[in-house]
Amino acid sequence: MSNKKVTLPDKSWRAMKRGYEEVHVPAVRSIPSSDEKLVPIADLPEWTHAAFEGMNKLNRVQSKMCKAALFSSENLLLCAPTGAGKTNVAMLTMLNILGQHRKGGDESLDLSGFKIVYVAPMKALVQEVVKNFGKRLSSYGVSVRELSGDSSLTRHQISETQVLVTTPEKWDVITRKGDGRAYTQLVRLIIMDEIHLLHDERGPVLETIVSRTIRQVEATQEPVRLVGLSATLPNYQDVATFLRVDPAKGMFFFDHSYRPVPLQQQFLGITEKNAFKRFQLQNEICYEKAVLQRRNSNQMLIFVHSRAECGKTAKALRDLALERDNLSNFVREGGATHEILKEELETVKNQDLKEVLSYGFAIHHAGMVRSDRELVEDLFADRHIAVLVCTATLAWGVNLPAHAVIIKGTQVYDPAKGKWTELSPLDVLQMLGRAGRPQYDSEGEGIILTAHSELQYYMSLTNLQLPVESQLIGCLPNHLNAEIVLGNVQSIKEAVDWLSYSFLYVRMMRNPSLYGVSTKAMKEDPLLKQRRLDLVHSAACLLEKSQLIRYDRRSGSLQATPLGRVASHFYVSHESMATYNRHLRPTMTDIELLRLFATSGEFEHIHVRQEEKMELSKLAARVPIPVKESTDEPSAKVNILLQAYISRLSLDGFVLAADMAFIQQSAARIMRALFEISLKRGWAQLTKLTLAFSNMVSSRVWRSQSPLRQFKGVPEIVARKLERKSDIEWSRYADLPPQDLGELVGVPKMGRTLHRLVHQFPKLEVTAHVQPITRSMLRIELTVTPDFEFDVKVHDYAILFHVFVEDVNGDLTLHHETFTLKSVSAEEEHTIMFSVPILDPLPPQYFVRLISDRWLHSHTVLPISFRHLILPAKFPPPTELLDLQPLPVTSVGNKAFVSLYENRIKEFNPIQTQTFHELFKTDHNCLVCAPAGSGKTVCGEFAILRMFSTESRGKCVYIAPGEDSAELVCEKWKKIFTDLGVTVSKLTGETTPDLKILANSQITISTVQQWDMLSRRWKQRRAVQAVSLFIVDELHLLGGHEGPTMEIIISRMRYMSSQTEGKMRIIGLSASLANAREIGEWMGVAPKSLFNFSPKVRPVPLEMYLQSFDGNSFSGRLLAMGKPVYNAVTRHSDRKSVIIFVPSRRQAQLTAIDLMTHGETLGRDAEGNGKNFLGKSVTSCELEGFSNALKEPALQQVITAGIGFIHEGMIEKDRTCILDLYRNGSLGVLVCPFDMCWKIDDTAHLVIVMGTEYYDGREKRHIDYSIADMLQMMGKASRPLVDSNGKCVIMCHTPKKEHLKKLLYEPLPVESHLDHFLHDHLNSEIVTQTICNMQDAVDYITWTLLYRRLTKNPNYYNVQGTSNSHLSEYISEMVETVLGDLEESKCSEMTDEGEVSPLNLGMIAAYYYIQYTTVELIASSVTAKTKIRGIMEILSAASEFASLAIRQGEEKSLRILANGLTHKLPENSLYNDPNIKSLILLQSHFSRKPLSSDLRSDQSKVVGESIKIIQAIVDVISSNGWLKPALAAMELSQMVVQGLWNKDSVLMQIPHFTKDIVNRCEAYEGEEPIESVFDILSLDDEVRNDLLRLPDHKMADVAVFCNNYPNIDVSFEVHDADDVTAGDAVQISVQLEREMDEDEMVDEASLGKVSAPLFPKEKNEGWWIIIGDTKRNVLLSLKRVSLQQKQKLKLQFMAPDEAGDYELTLFCMSDSYLGCDQEYSVPLSVAVGDSDDDDDDDSSHSDDE
Repeated sequence: MSNKKVTLPDKSWRAMKRGYEEVHVPAVRSIPSSDEKLVPIADLPEWTHAAFEGMNKLNRVQSKMCKAALFSSENLLLCAPTGAGKTNVAMLTMLNILGQHRKGGDESLDLSGFKIVYVAPMKALVQEVVKNFGKRLSSYGVSVRELSGDSSLTRHQISETQVLVTTPEKWDVITRKGDGRAYTQLVRLIIMDEIHLLHDERGPVLETIVSRTIRQVEATQEPVRLVGLSATLPNYQDVATFLRVDPAKGMFFFDHSYRPVPLQQQFLGITEKNAFKRFQLQNEICYEKAVLQRRNSNQMLIFVHSRAECGKTAKALRDLALERDNLSNFVREGGATHEILKEELETVKNQDLKEVLSYGFAIHHAGMVRSDRELVEDLFADRHIAVLVCTATLAWGVNLPAHAVIIKGTQVYDPAKGKWTELSPLDVLQMLGRAGRPQYDSEGEGIILTAHSELQYYMSLTNLQLPVESQLIGCLPNHLNAEIVLGNVQSIKEAVDWLSYSFLYVRMMRNPSLYGVSTKAMKEDPLLKQRRLDLVHSAACLLEKSQLIRYDRRSGSLQATPLGRVASHFYVSHESMATYNRHLRPTMTDIELLRLFATSGEFEHIHVRQEEKMELSKLAARVPIPVKESTDEPSAKVNILLQAYISRLSLDGFVLAADMAFIQQSAARIMRALFEISLKRGWAQLTKLTLAFSNMVSSRVWRSQSPLRQFKGVPEIVARKLERKSDIEWSRYADLPPQDLGELVGVPKMGRTLHRLVHQFPKLEVTAHVQPITRSMLRIELTVTPDFEFDVKVHDYAILFHVFVEDVNGDLTLHHETFTLKSVSAEEEHTIMFSVPILDPLPPQYFVRLISDRWLHSHTVLPISFRHLILPAKFPPPTELLDLQPLPVTSVGNKAFVSLYENRIKEFNPIQTQTFHELFKTDHNCLVCAPAGSGKTVCGEFAILRMFSTESRGKCVYIAPGEDSAELVCEKWKKIFTDLGVTVSKLTGETTPDLKILANSQITISTVQQWDMLSRRWKQRRAVQAVSLFIVDELHLLGGHEGPTMEIIISRMRYMSSQTEGKMRIIGLSASLANAREIGEWMGVAPKSLFNFSPKVRPVPLEMYLQSFDGNSFSGRLLAMGKPVYNAVTRHSDRKSVIIFVPSRRQAQLTAIDLMTHGETLGRDAEGNGKNFLGKSVTSCELEGFSNALKEPALQQVITAGIGFIHEGMIEKDRTCILDLYRNGSLGVLVCPFDMCWKIDDTAHLVIVMGTEYYDGREKRHIDYSIADMLQMMGKASRPLVDSNGKCVIMCHTPKKEHLKKLLYEPLPVESHLDHFLHDHLNSEIVTQTICNMQDAVDYITWTLLYRRLTKNPNYYNVQGTSNSHLSEYISEMVETVLGDLEESKCSEMTDEGEVSPLNLGMIAAYYYIQYTTVELIASSVTAKTKIRGIMEILSAASEFASLAIRQGEEKSLRILANGLTHKLPENSLYNDPNIKSLILLQSHFSRKPLSSDLRSDQSKVVGESIKIIQAIVDVISSNGWLKPALAAMELSQMVVQGLWNKDSVLMQIPHFTKDIVNRCEAYEGEEPIESVFDILSLDDEVRNDLLRLPDHKMADVAVFCNNYPNIDVSFEVHDADDVTAGDAVQISVQLEREMDEDEMVDEASLGKVSAPLFPKEKNEGWWIIIGDTKRNVLLSLKRVSLQQKQKLKLQFMAPDEAGDYELTLFCMSDSYLGCDQEYSVPLSVAVGDSDDDDDDDSSHSDDE
């Protein structure tokens, strides 16, 4: 005790009596000052009144605090006596937060924007608070829930709750775990009730919560208000300093005079030593005090400290009253009270209560049934009970005041310490708070009976003389470990800083001697830095000894170990962890595990008492797992009690029950910790055992008992009967019908219930697909199907399963990950993909297990046999990098060539030097494989220069994997090669212009798909055959998404070169490959022209760091990475440039803001300035000019700190600005989504990959980045000539770490995926007649890489062997299947002899480069009556859109968009379906709705792809000869290009036209109404200016559009119109001519360019010319033309079979503009003709070529 001497108030007196000393302290009365006003509720804002229902005004304390609590956001500390109305002050602070989240005009609250945490010290209090606030806040829609040890809430429940009422420990655990941050970030107010608990041994928990919160506020700059409520304490200023309370604004202290009822205190210090006599004496005193109170008709509460003591004391008092004939004092014979008590006696269940109730005494404790407790409460409130003996639960939970309170003895049993300890100050104050009834008494009496030695303590405590001290030192190691695990403390220096936030530090400064600091030390070190350093150093040493952290004494860095994480998350002390570390073994049995559990440090205070031994021996005989130790051992007691708890055995002794409750609370936690430890060590058997035990503890069911016991409400008798039927396996229960189950247990009625439960029991069906990747790695794809009825009431919203892969003996866990089954997807199949190592020698099998995290016996095992596994061939070693003299740039000889390089580099790097001779001096095919960033593009340039020097007319085609990389190379080469007079062009994806580009350019850059489209008809296309150099970059992408197409074009070019005279050279550039030899052979590369360097060989050496993160939730892991990213930047970047890759656009923004705030708070220098990431010579003021020019608000914020972020949806101007600032060194850090790694050409000294997976909404799961993406990102960490080395930090999920290590450090194995994508490629070859029969198709396969890989890794492709017969069988079967599918979809047809010929649908698919499944869908969906809406739905269902990304949370935005669509979606639409998404985006395009940047970029993809599909739809419809659907499809094409509905005004196509302008135009009353674009042209300038009201630059855009708007003259003539006979061929000539001004200069190139600001690509006009019969809905002939100035064409069709006069129509339809279509009537007289059978229909689909 830190107070040696007590000074009592005046008028206090002492008296010595026999056996005890008595001290009386009079009540302190207060006289309110005259100017003190109570605040009426009516004066508060009106919306707050609902929270104070039934109150008229606030009391004195609340009135004084009202302004600070409700109208300011200052931190508060309120010290006031119990009963002073602190709860309402808490309510005022809550209303302050609600007020900040009220939405503008209406009264509603933004409930998702905040959380409030109320920390109360006891469970009983937590429940009381939940009840109170829940009722009072319900009218605001605010949900209040309890979050304590027993009641954990799911993430879903927490997200729906605004006020969380919790205990300090629970909140500590939640804030310790990184994945809780998703909602702890939303906390805006933390109320800590009873904060004087700091003095208690639980105080350190409060200290860590507060210091963690304050540090979080400083780090994130998001305010959290702290409110402390406490009893009156002397050193309240210290607590205020600790809570960061401003003494002038937020510190409120009210002394005892503010008690609602003044308290007169009596302290009785008992001197009697004999225990029995002491007990009698206490009863005597209680009796005397009770008689005294009854004389004044007062009621009295006597608090005792155990349930048994309640009954004993009440009976002793009754006996004394009988003995002394004093009963009439307690209840009058024959009075109303006596009658009532006699009457109520019959309903009482508790025996002790029955015995004393009729005498006016009663008892109350938590062990009584609820009806008894409520009866006692009611009788006491109605004053029928004179004396109530109760335990402390009454003081906390139920508000029952009495005039006098006696605390009988202050010793209470504490199971955690295993002995009797003094009552906590908290309990004493709470019990005394029940003395005095506010409505009736002028003062209350509080009487404390204690041992004489403790008198001083209790007198200090209740008279404000016991300062609150910190107890943190005792458990500093555990709390330090938690901060290290969280990443808040990463060095000793930070730990010292962390301590300065604690209450310990505040008290050490005030009272140094108590904390072992001498006066001398205080003088020398006024900030106690050295003392803090000593404390954290010794704590860190202890933690290191227990292996919880790594402590580097030299640098002072502190790193958490996996064990440390377990200790922090499961709240296990470092002593216990050390014990487990020593004694855990991989093959422990149940007996050993329980023995180890019993030795945990948590139970070190549990002892065996003499009186318990008997009962423990009885229990030991009844528990199922034998206990080896004698029952005298404390560990045996722990073991027995845990088993008794699981077995649901009842106990007699009170102390034993308390011990059991204590053990049970820790058991689930400790078992989980043991489970995590064994999991981290890969011990399979122990992992399963500890998981089973933690579930046994939580569900109180043994493994040998029926699994159905885990459901609530299964009768004991039924469970027992099931357990007796041990001959029936659990797995067979699912097959039994209800009646059989009923008979099985002998209760037919139970049959249906049992049947329901058996089918609700979590059960999974699992199948596995295994593919060997290398000789040491296996990819496993699990397909998981739930096989049970998911019920949210039983299973909650999600069930967690553990996926284990074990070795053949079941000893080692080779892989572990978790899988969450959510209620929304409980019906669907789920896919889990992972890689596992293959052990050497190859074992016979592995086991895959799926075990439920919470349900015992929910366990699925799948053996994976390796009996028929053929491992891939060994890979050859990589090419050695020779130690050559670097070649100077002059080696390229030609002066012009040298000039390309001399400004950039002086000499070539080692890789370029070694490959130079083969590439520049020979014409051999070459393959160069080296890590990204090795300068492979220059290797490609060598080959180009070779071509120029040997062939003046040579043509080079460079293939890039995607549009973005093609753009980058094109820009780069245009700059370089223009000086040589070489034309460098990039293909567009439109066939006609692309052929021109190819013919006219020396270097053509193309994407994989564009070249596939162009080279398909190589036989007819001279330009394709003329290619002399073919360079393919990023060849390692053969294994990726573009792979199959890349494989086809390389195979096609090889085939073509073998078929034509021209010699073509093929060069491949790739990352390091494991199987480069096969790829080289397939490309025709000789061994000496093959360079395959190791991934470790880089011109700029790369240091790699892999950091792994635990945690099942993706968002939680990203949050946990926040600070490590900042640390990585500060530690590794050396103030050089940094690129950070993140999973999504949103994350890019969040990471940039996080970095900035961490820099401001953690990076403060001595002057207090935050750290920024600006370039060396740049200041933030210089960047402010740029900042104002940016559109994106978050960018403006971060750019001044030297951080930029970019993403796809950004406006071009912002993106260019940020990239320029990064390139010129102004910004030090660039953050971007991972898919941008192909789109930016920038490098950095340090690359950080933050997370290696992204969310795929189609599969509703997170998917790993492709290895190609990873290599590309890593390759960015290379700045040749600038850095001597690069650095890369990869942050990943723990289960992925080993797999990534393997793939990133070793060459990449590449497999072909062509077997899954053959259909469209074979179809195109059938159309070009390269394949005419089955044999051709088989031969075609032999040119591919797939053919070469089949023999090398047969199991990957499901081939069972490597012999020729295996191969030919596999290929024939594959070809047959593909051709069969094509035939089924009517794309081609096959004769019985195996001859294959193309059909119309196949030709359409190949011509427009669309998938055969799309054409099949169009053909089967279109009918003669299809309208625009139908065609739009068919369009959006195309397979081309199936790869559209669905991002996390996007379903919600799509649902909102869908509500406002013009045409409602089809029934049962799923918002995670890409095709439904494309339909929503198309409609939003027509309605011109504003979209988020992600959806905007998706929309441009959909709109850009749509045109070719619509053209295919027109062709399919025309081949069916339907007119109206064809016209509808053409109108849809116009809508897509202009972004309008066909019902909208055509004027809306004009740039800058808005609804208002259109309305003005339509309302104009001139000579001619304004209906078309031409009418705008013909207006007078003044009239036009008045209608449009646009500035000049916008008027110029309008003028350009109107002048370009096509005005087409159509003339036609029917050949031999008078001579048309039925069934004859009819020919019509049509001439189209563009009307233009005579004097206008014509630019041929720009003629026909479409003006469409909302269309993402450049587009040329196209026109459909159609002859049709509108009455019969028949389309007779159709041609599609592109028009420059003039165009003539002929249409042919067959005249109708019946003679007569026909009114046909000629349509001229635009594919790009609305409102310029024309139709002409074509009268046709048909005469009766000669009958012949010529019915040749020539409505062929169009062809632009």
